[in-house]
Amino acid sequence: MRITKTRAIRLGGLVVGGGAPVMVQSMTNTDTRDVDATLAQIERLAARGCEAVRLAVPDEAAAGALRAIRAGTPLPLIADIHFDYRLAVAALEAGVEGLRINPGNIGPSEHVDKVVDAAKAHKAVIRIGVNSGSLEKPLLKQYGGPCPEALVQSALGHVRLLERRGFYDTKISLKSSSVLDTIASYRLLHETCDYPLHIGVTEAGGLLRGTVKSSVGLGILLHEGIGDTLRVSLTADPAEEVAVAWEILRALGLRSRGPEIISCPTCGRTEIDLFALARAVEERLSQSIADIKVAVMGCVVNGPGEAREADLGLAGGRDKGIIFRKGEVIRSVKGQEALLAAFMEELQTLLNEKGQPA
Repeated sequence: MRITKTRAIRLGGLVVGGGAPVMVQSMTNTDTRDVDATLAQIERLAARGCEAVRLAVPDEAAAGALRAIRAGTPLPLIADIHFDYRLAVAALEAGVEGLRINPGNIGPSEHVDKVVDAAKAHKAVIRIGVNSGSLEKPLLKQYGGPCPEALVQSALGHVRLLERRGFYDTKISLKSSSVLDTIASYRLLHETCDYPLHIGVTEAGGLLRGTVKSSVGLGILLHEGIGDTLRVSLTADPAEEVAVAWEILRALGLRSRGPEIISCPTCGRTEIDLFALARAVEERLSQSIADIKVAVMGCVVNGPGEAREADLGLAGGRDKGIIFRKGEVIRSVKGQEALLAAFMEELQTLLNEKGQPA
């Protein structure tokens, strides 16, 4: 059971923190100035279960595109701003629900005042995003490098800049490419303040390496009750970030979305092309949001028993395959192609029963 002490804030119509479900975020990698391409990617992210989207806003042209993007999607938008306070104000005026900034790097005090005033006026959230690669030089000198203590001190310094201006609709992220430093940093921050935390491992790497690092780091934090929103950072299609994030939440029993597909790793008893069968089933269910468990097993002897909790499953052998529901065999079929076709028929029946025919 997750125990959280963070305060609740609102990102558009969504609650962040305060025990609300952990929110899945991603970031577009399109040119924000290209409205059509950006909206198309946001639509793909939403279809995979993304609940809030961050966009890079590097210049006035990108800021100028935000109003059209805001009008084209129901998802809350978070503008990623560096250095130029005018871009932050323009993004808020365009209707974004959140900013990702560091108040300390957007100029003198009066610039921070203008950003905070605009955030208050538009009821927007500010995420303070501290990254191990961009820590302030005095902190690097004090601590000898980007250690967890330095990350936390940097974040709290930025928080105080907002608090002095009466702004508290804040969430914080501390990101490092080191899994262990990420875990230690968030643990320390969680003990220090009650602001909602956005968790992630930055520069995690490609699909395989990044998935492993994010799953380990974020999984540990979430299991300890730390984390209110998350992003899995991958050098890959952003839609893959969303898929991995949901699988992390599912594995921890925190949230689930769409089908759970289980399959055996194969062994010497496997007499069918289980890899091909599993790929076909995954492809069929890739866009489904039905809350079902499906099993693809390679052995008719152990398959139904090992996957008895599956709503629907198949297990194949050299001469025949079987289809089962909750461990009970409902069909026996000869040949792999016929087995897959029969399974797809039963899968459609199950989806219809669940009211999710797609």
